[in-house]
Amino acid sequence: MAAAFATIGSILGGAMLALAALGCLYAMLAAGVIRSFFAQRTAIARRGAAVTILKPLHGAEPRLAENLAGFLDQDYDGPVQLLCGVQRADDPAIAAVEALRVRFPKARIDLVVDATAHGASGKISNLINMDVRAAHPIVVMSDSDMVVGPDYLTRVLSALDAPGVGAVSCLYRGRGDAGFWSRLGASGLSYQFLPGAIFGVAKGLARPCMGSTIALRRETLDRIGGFAAFADVLADDYAIGAAVAALGLRVAVPPMLVTHASAEPMFSALWRHELRWGATVRDVERVGYVLSVIALPFPIALLAMFYWPATGAGLALLAFLVRARLARTVDRVVGDISAPLWLLPPRDCLSLAVFVASFFVRSVDWRGATLRIENHGRVSADTEFPA
Repeated sequence: MAAAFATIGSILGGAMLALAALGCLYAMLAAGVIRSFFAQRTAIARRGAAVTILKPLHGAEPRLAENLAGFLDQDYDGPVQLLCGVQRADDPAIAAVEALRVRFPKARIDLVVDATAHGASGKISNLINMDVRAAHPIVVMSDSDMVVGPDYLTRVLSALDAPGVGAVSCLYRGRGDAGFWSRLGASGLSYQFLPGAIFGVAKGLARPCMGSTIALRRETLDRIGGFAAFADVLADDYAIGAAVAALGLRVAVPPMLVTHASAEPMFSALWRHELRWGATVRDVERVGYVLSVIALPFPIALLAMFYWPATGAGLALLAFLVRARLARTVDRVVGDISAPLWLLPPRDCLSLAVFVASFFVRSVDWRGATLRIENHGRVSADTEFPA
């Protein structure tokens, strides 16, 4: 019996070593793909089309007013409506909107306060309530925690103009705004999510549609059923992209980056957030999600050390070095450092823990509401969304 267990352990350890070695190879390839992706030259033409930017808000996020201001401080000629929405009359985010109105007195900044729920998704309910006030034929949705540069609208709308494009989405990196745990979360976005997303887009393996940005024409939004069609969908951004693709149109992902302002003040908030994200991707892209474990060679090599100590230790060192090289490649492209290199080992170990735990999750937390995951990516609310 002991010999049988030893044989099984040896095989399992060998499989972990092989997976970690493949992960090291992937990290080296991903660094080259990232450099090539952002070396692309794309035609960018300044546009004058009228645009409504939809911003569903909830709570006083760090630097919220500053982040929202970036969507108004644009090198863009056309009319821009910033349409914000909250679901409570006492929501602290309202103060950020009022501060914007003072800072940009000539800008059109509208606010909708409406607690009406249209389904299990609080975000989509907020968007439905806001949408009746949208004034322009091009709609750009963007999550509240996004940060953009002054060329954002010009680049996004240039991509939307390309033949066959029905929607535009944007890749993003992380920035920690609330201390250590938010920086740990930001490093996961910059050094794990972003390389994988770029690799998938560049190699034609994925065409993601992300809450960082979803830009589309009003007629396209109407053809996919409006926001109401996604009121009970957990991965609403993915579902919107799939619906656009079902029309025979592409979701374009141009070679540009926006920033996600991570705001998790403690470990529990970071764990809930990443577990929700993991469970979401697990259900909508199961094969791709399972294969994404290849991006975590360091913790896998550490596990292999239980069976192959010397080889596992050497491979763990190699994994750290190639992951560090990948991280610094991302930093050079971004022009900023999301986190110090010493955070990579605990970051990757946390990512593996989230990956494993996500396969046992059937409900997730979303801003105070417990959403139960049903079939085909739909959700139901276990508790009423905060009014």
